[in-house]
Amino acid sequence: MTTAELSRRQFLKGTGALIVSFNLFPSASDLFAQSTAAPAGEPDPTQLDSWIAVASDGTVTVFTSKVELGTGIETALAQIAAEELDVSWRKIKVDMGDTSKTIDQATTSGSRTIERAGPQIRQAAAAARKELLRLASEKLGAPVEKLTVRDGVVSVAGIPSKQVSYAQLIGGKRFNVTIQAEGKAGELKLAQDVKAKDPKQYKTVGSPVQRFDLPPKVTGEAVYVHDVRVPGMLHGRVVRPPVINTAPASIDEESVKNISGFVKVVRQGSFVGVVAKTQWAAIQAAQALKVNWSKPATKLPANVDELYAYLKNTKSFTTLKAADKGDPNTGLAKAKKQYEATFRWPFQMHGMIGPSCAVADVRGEQATIWSGCQGPFRTRASIATLLNIPEKNVRIIYHEASGSYGRMSNDDSAEDAALLSRAVRAPVRVQWSRQDEHGWEPKGPAQLQTLKAGVDDAGKIIAWEFTDYSLPWTVSSITTLLASEQVGIKSKTPGSGNGNQGGGEIYNFENSKVFAEEIPWMQPEPIPLRTSNLRAPGQLSRVFASESLLNEIAADLGVDPVEFRLRYLTSDQRGTEVLKTVAEKTRWQKRPAPALNSNATTASGRGVAMTRRSNGYAAAVADVEVNKSTGNVTVKRITCAHDCGLIVNPDGVKNQVEGNIVQGVSRALVEEVTFDGNGVTSLDWKDYPILKFSDIPELDIVLINRQDVAPLGAGELATVPITAAIASAIFDATGIRLREVPFTPKRVLAALQQVSRPA
Repeated sequence: MTTAELSRRQFLKGTGALIVSFNLFPSASDLFAQSTAAPAGEPDPTQLDSWIAVASDGTVTVFTSKVELGTGIETALAQIAAEELDVSWRKIKVDMGDTSKTIDQATTSGSRTIERAGPQIRQAAAAARKELLRLASEKLGAPVEKLTVRDGVVSVAGIPSKQVSYAQLIGGKRFNVTIQAEGKAGELKLAQDVKAKDPKQYKTVGSPVQRFDLPPKVTGEAVYVHDVRVPGMLHGRVVRPPVINTAPASIDEESVKNISGFVKVVRQGSFVGVVAKTQWAAIQAAQALKVNWSKPATKLPANVDELYAYLKNTKSFTTLKAADKGDPNTGLAKAKKQYEATFRWPFQMHGMIGPSCAVADVRGEQATIWSGCQGPFRTRASIATLLNIPEKNVRIIYHEASGSYGRMSNDDSAEDAALLSRAVRAPVRVQWSRQDEHGWEPKGPAQLQTLKAGVDDAGKIIAWEFTDYSLPWTVSSITTLLASEQVGIKSKTPGSGNGNQGGGEIYNFENSKVFAEEIPWMQPEPIPLRTSNLRAPGQLSRVFASESLLNEIAADLGVDPVEFRLRYLTSDQRGTEVLKTVAEKTRWQKRPAPALNSNATTASGRGVAMTRRSNGYAAAVADVEVNKSTGNVTVKRITCAHDCGLIVNPDGVKNQVEGNIVQGVSRALVEEVTFDGNGVTSLDWKDYPILKFSDIPELDIVLINRQDVAPLGAGELATVPITAAIASAIFDATGIRLREVPFTPKRVLAALQQVSRPA
């Protein structure tokens, strides 16, 4: 940034967004002190002090390795702790994502934080309350059962003047209490012998409270990972190969020697990077460095047709089964009517608005990394392997990045920074360019689905065969990251699968097979078209296919699509309720077939779809307009009924549902990675657009709160049925069936022309 440019914070301060003047942000020396301060040792999950601390002013700190990704989990976890401790949620502070202070609770992904970390925090807080009541009993000379707590103050029932606060009992001191701890990471069970509150007694959990993370983001106070600066910090950039599977045959270091501020060229294996004193000098050096790259050994598919043919014709290395009931072939043989369809889903990006960024300070056998990663302990392990040092010698300090959606489950920039820092023996900041982020971030895998279904004389589905062909994640918790691959650390497995939910297993079909075939990717070496988990991995595609065919069958039989679904949800009370709820909210009118108006240029339609994900349910109704002259689809409104069990923070869940829907609309209408035989060609926002603010539909959310169901995640559920609902609405408006995403004007026009041709 040049001196003439205004930063976000400078703008906010200059326009009066910050009324008072004081030092809002941690100084470079503060951040440096974080890295050099010697941790007290690896936290022990059996020690209550590893989870909860009470300060002398009565504030309570909760320690968790889970991280705030803009999803509101910081606030929700604070509410859970506040509820058990009987303190105001305003007195809770959440210390997140620092591996020197927290226990490994697994990566923040899969919508599992509230489901898994929530009970861990609840039980730790319940154990802390139990100990505080014991201390208060001794202090006040009254039995525990006679004590009551209100906002961190313990008093004797009937004698309110006889009281003592948490701060007076233990403020600034350690609990020194051992608690039960069984299992590891996400499966860790804490203090199971301590009784937590009955949900019927909840006051804080279930109430809408202001999110902790939003005010500092609005005022410019928030310190994102891109903002981190430490003393003596240099800047680095990685030089990427122009095509896939190439290595540097030779490097002309003289080509960058005259750049002011240039420090060093770093090469290890096929990894090539530059370090400079300023960001601009690093950018210049990366662009100017002359590298002679070897000839690529292989090529990517030349186009999408080659890609989908590869998926269909390549033997899978594993089969994931979501349903395997009866014999669909027998059912198809008996069926009065048979249906077949093929659906295609492209590679899609996580599309972080801010590209990957990290700062590393590697000093001999010690390393500190400031990262926006979703899994601090996963990142710690990868950095330790990369640098060949013990994990305990690596400290990850979390700062929020710019979005994530699964991208920061695998922080490539942290490894880049670590390699460069070690080479120059100084802190190094690496921020990827937009071209690098679009080109080299691991993508959500392309998928192909084939479906067969059969109905009997009564119009009942008696056969359902769903097969998903998907690439695995070449980048996951069991594989290595880009820099590791480039320096010769190879993955030992083909990667994780892309899931198997969403192929129709939610419905009670007589003969049903829902299989996901995992297809090995053709490129074993680091390539631009890497794959990893993208929000609700694989499920948007599968639900698009299964719900679309279900709507198609209903229309062919002349049955309303809501009524048709209810026939197969007879034993699923929650699924039935979520579908009926969205129908009631939208005043759903039966629509057994499209209400076509061939004379109108703009056609309106309404469609429905639903899903189950990790025991949560969502149903969506989309209202759309289709311009039959241009092929443009406008989503006017999305209504969503959402059941994620017990709701901790209604406002937070609503935020999540809204964000899920907006991203779902974007992925349905405009998002598609383009590529050729050499690599990714959609390298900027022009070639990989995302939904504009002006195109965001009206949103209507209905939250179903269930005290009888444990809290579940809301980070992905609502995005899943959106594509299918939009596709159904387009059919309702025009009579066309779209089988490939995104629903671009070109594809819509082609489909309209096809149905308008005379038979």
